[in-house]
Amino acid sequence: MKAQVSTSSAQSILSMRQLCYAYYELTKPRVVALIVFTAIVGMFLSVEGMIPLSALVFGGLGIGLSAASGAAFNHLLDRRADRVMARTSGRPLPTGSVQTIPAIVFAGSLALLSMVLLISQVNLLTAALSFGSMIGYAVVYTVWLKHATPQNIVIGGAAGAMPPVLGWSAVTGEVGADALLLFLIIFCWTPPHFWALALYRREEYAAAGIPMLPVTHGQQHTLLQMVLYTILLLAVSVLPFATGMSGWMYFVGAILLGLGFLGYVVRLYRNYSDKLSRQTFGFSIQYLAMLFGLMLIDHYQFQIIGFIKSSIVA
Repeated sequence: MKAQVSTSSAQSILSMRQLCYAYYELTKPRVVALIVFTAIVGMFLSVEGMIPLSALVFGGLGIGLSAASGAAFNHLLDRRADRVMARTSGRPLPTGSVQTIPAIVFAGSLALLSMVLLISQVNLLTAALSFGSMIGYAVVYTVWLKHATPQNIVIGGAAGAMPPVLGWSAVTGEVGADALLLFLIIFCWTPPHFWALALYRREEYAAAGIPMLPVTHGQQHTLLQMVLYTILLLAVSVLPFATGMSGWMYFVGAILLGLGFLGYVVRLYRNYSDKLSRQTFGFSIQYLAMLFGLMLIDHYQFQIIGFIKSSIVA
């Protein structure tokens, strides 16, 4: 009898862990992590010194919860198409790991909590911009743009480019011109990043009836657009140096990273393969993380150098 109770208890714990993981997957944690990272970089770039701890903690948490809510709503609204595509058929809703009503409650609770945190602990502007970004991604892009035009990811990319602006406003209470440069970088990065994925998943998008650019205009046209957008991204990525927001360290790093990204895309254009398209997609994520990380290091380079010197002397 004890053995049966123990086995039942272990199975119950395992089921609970699986359920918790399923809800965790609803939030698209890897995407949200990149969103929060770029938002935090936006926070630090908005001031010369250190940022208030409350803005960092509550701003980062509120923005993260808002993004997680948008991701969960995206799962809900895309659940029928997700069943068709191999990439998404294993998601919690298509597999039945999470039911529709509990998922709605979960997504709504995340949205409510994020708004409460941002309004009460940060500022109204950041709350309004976060809510607008969530609606832009979860509703405007997912429900309408994604199914209406092959330029869906270009237009819808505006919502995904907002995190550094949200971080900036969380600290300053306003949207500065330099914050819009950060927005522009992510906006230009999004098309070549996502089209690399859409290329090697084009048959799945076609089966789901989603008019991604590789489905409607073909492989070569998409690759040409990727080359053009990556060149534009390279040019835009040096604007923080041109405006004085970042220094030479960032400028050199941005050029090298941009040429690396462009190299992947040009190779893909000349000799396409699904394997190389996957590699390009993977590098594009690393590119954005490294570019924003470089901005952060460049912004605090003198403080970092001073800390290192003082540590050596001590």
